[in-house]
Order: sequence, then C-alpha cells, then structure tokens
Amino acid sequence: MVRHAGTKKQGILSYYFDPNPTNCCASWVCPAGTGCGYPTHANVQGPERGYFNLAVFYGACNFNCLFCQNWHFREMSVKKKPKLIRPEDLVAEIHKKVSCICYFGGDPSPQMIHSLRTSELAVEKARKNKQILRVCWETNGGMSWQLLKRARDIALDSGGCIKIDLKCHDENLHKALCGVSNKRTLENFKLLAKSVPECPDIPLLIGTTLLIPGYVDEDEVREIARMIAGINPNIPYSLLGFYPHFYLNDLPRTSKSHANRCLKAARDEGLRRVKIGNQHLLSNAIY
Repeated sequence: MVRHAGTKKQGILSYYFDPNPTNCCASWVCPAGTGCGYPTHANVQGPERGYFNLAVFYGACNFNCLFCQNWHFREMSVKKKPKLIRPEDLVAEIHKKVSCICYFGGDPSPQMIHSLRTSELAVEKARKNKQILRVCWETNGGMSWQLLKRARDIALDSGGCIKIDLKCHDENLHKALCGVSNKRTLENFKLLAKSVPECPDIPLLIGTTLLIPGYVDEDEVREIARMIAGINPNIPYSLLGFYPHFYLNDLPRTSKSHANRCLKAARDEGLRRVKIGNQHLLSNAIY
C-alpha cells in the first residue's frame, strides 16, 4: 500500500489530455460521450468530439490490490524527489477545449484535499470564461465521507460524476484481494446514491466491477447488483474485462462467457443500465 498525504498546495501526480469521447468507464452514459445535460453541461447534443478530458493520475492509493491495473503509480511515490504539482499548475493547463477533469490513479483518495482545491479553482476559472467544465472522480470510494461529500457537491454543480469501483461484495474476499475491508466503500456508495435524484439527466454515480477469473464471478456481481438495485435500479453499472497484471499476472483474461453470465446476473437483479466494458480484452475461452 502506497500512501501520500496530498495537501492543498501540492500533490504527486501526472496528467494528460484525453480526447473526448474518452475511454472513461462512464463515457457510455456521461455528457462527454452522449451529450446528456446539453446545453448546460454538454457542448453538443452527442459525443463531444474535438474536446478533451484533463486526466489527472495520482501517484498513491489506500488499497493494495493484487490485480492492480495501474500498478506503476507506485513508482511515482518512491522516487527520492517525486514531482510535486500545485493545483494552480493544473488549472493553468485548462484551455477552452477542455470540457472535463477526471481524477484517478492509483486513487485520488489519499490526495482528495488536493483534488478538491484543484476543482474549486478550475470551476471558478471556467465560470469566468463561460466554459463548460465537468469534474469527475474515479475511485475505490475509500475516502472519508466528509471529503466525498464535498466531491459530490462539485460533481453535481458541474455536471460531473463519481465512479466507484466495487471490487467485490464479500468482505473477506475484498480483504484477500485488496488488503482492506470494503465496508467504507459500500457505505459511501449508499450515501452517495441518495443524491442521485438531484440530477436526473446526468448520472452522478456509476458503479464498476472488474471481472477477475476465479475470484469475481456472477455470484459476486449478483450481490453487488442486488445492493445497487435496492437503492436505485437506474444507477449505471459497468462490468470490466480483466487483463493479467501485477501479482495476478498468471490468470487468464476474462472470457466472454464469464462476462455474459455476470451481465445476466446483474440484469436479473433488476438493474436497468448495465454494460460490459473493455470488450476487446475478452477471450473466447470457455469458463
């Protein structure tokens, strides 16, 4: 587990401009990919081609997942002199064709204070320039509710969304795979879901689950889907294909049959907006 206590003044991160519609796991339901929220929170009535997402990759995480898809974030935190970037430096990079910011990593959780300060400055700049700028987080949901609540308010105000990775439902399995309990993640998801009706045109909350062969199967997905459907069956849920990484580099890729079983399980529990993402990673194996 690699931590970094981000402050308002600096953070360990890298960033780049990702063309919209981006490969974000929410692009199938968000303004950047669909134009929902037009004209208040989207520039066009459809995919925002020609616009960009400022993708902010934080070099820290509060989980220690054996299957980490972005494990190289660890190298950013162990450098003797890691590159520190101020919120003002990030905001200065926002030009007129940037229509959203997304914080991920690693995970934004250990550096939430930095992301919140950056967001406040960015939204202020966008309003002065009469520019649409949505603010989003892609996270394991393991931060304090007080900080997540501030992120929720910014996302609601800007037309952004919060994507929470629900790695599995069973707490013991979560501890084995990620090194920590998932109680806070599940509780934060439920608390955040209460605000979903406040923005009916744009999804505030999106759930995702990585389908890990031998570990995260249709039984786990069914439990997660049951939880989500019990709160609000219209919350989008994306099932993601697994590719061998980090300590689980000896596992096979997610098979199409595995993904389709999980898709059916989620729909059987009543979820109305479910899809399989990363389909190009799926194998034709039978398991």
